[in-house]
Amino acid sequence: MNKETVDNAIWFVYDGKCPLCTNAALALRVQKKYGSLHLINAREEKPHFVLQEIKKRKLDLDEGMIIYDGRQFYHGKTALSFMAKFGENQGFFNLINKALFWSESIAKITYPWMRGLRNLLLNRLHIPKIDNLNLKSEPIFKEIFGDSWSELPPVMQKHYLNRPYSDDINVVNGHLDLMCAGPVKLLAPLLWLTGGIPPINAQNVPVTVHFESHKNSKAFTFNRIFYFANRKPYRFQSRMLQLDGNKVVELMKFGIGWKTSFHWEDGCVKLKHQGYILKLFGHYIPIPLTLLIGEGNALEKPVDDNTFDMQVDITHPWWGKVYGYEGRFYLKGED
Repeated sequence: MNKETVDNAIWFVYDGKCPLCTNAALALRVQKKYGSLHLINAREEKPHFVLQEIKKRKLDLDEGMIIYDGRQFYHGKTALSFMAKFGENQGFFNLINKALFWSESIAKITYPWMRGLRNLLLNRLHIPKIDNLNLKSEPIFKEIFGDSWSELPPVMQKHYLNRPYSDDINVVNGHLDLMCAGPVKLLAPLLWLTGGIPPINAQNVPVTVHFESHKNSKAFTFNRIFYFANRKPYRFQSRMLQLDGNKVVELMKFGIGWKTSFHWEDGCVKLKHQGYILKLFGHYIPIPLTLLIGEGNALEKPVDDNTFDMQVDITHPWWGKVYGYEGRFYLKGED
């Protein structure tokens, strides 16, 4: 394709199995002075040069549609903003799109809702991800650890071996000592009710943790089962999602989350506190929980190829350590 043809064309790359995306692609009309519009179904036209360029730039089509105008790639909300700016001023879709995405500030608010609706629809229809970057070929945490991944000892790589968009499950067994004091102890009834961290003082508690992946998600899911004496088994579930680089958010029930960064330092995996958030309609909203319950940090130390020690602490600036658990875990079949 010659440069003149490229410079006078606009490509819209969409998910052909998503009803919302398909309707948007068919309804879009671009003002003629900006070039001719070409539609690319990302699930059918794998050899297309635009798809190859998208992959080179590591643009994830599962995170949003893409528009290429021959000079620049527009992804997700910027693609919809492009459509709002250069689309025709007629047609129901074009007018709605202009209303929702004409402003970058408005697009930041409205786009996560639209993306969430799309993801919910695809899940309901049991439609798999496009995975144009072939993410399921590598562990979720390989990108998070970056160059440090190759330095991790075998037990840590096994621990973080789950791939996105898969049904991978890894299991570890161990025992934990738990402590709870100060403001966390005062919140104990709420934590028990909502399935949060177990607010209890106990020693040598048997714990099984399932590290799970899911076929329609990039999340790394923790399914922890605590076997307390004289209590029913207690489940504490959460899931981790990469934000950027080595920064991750761990989400609990009701959208409460803990932001942390992952580091391989001093022969340990260290999780360093980055604040608390509330996930609401696809937005991560900072919340001042650090002032209430303190700062959370964690450490995982390899012992041998199948064993690691772990420690989690929440430390308040006034009351000191208010929560923690520590113990040793074995990969399944090694305990």
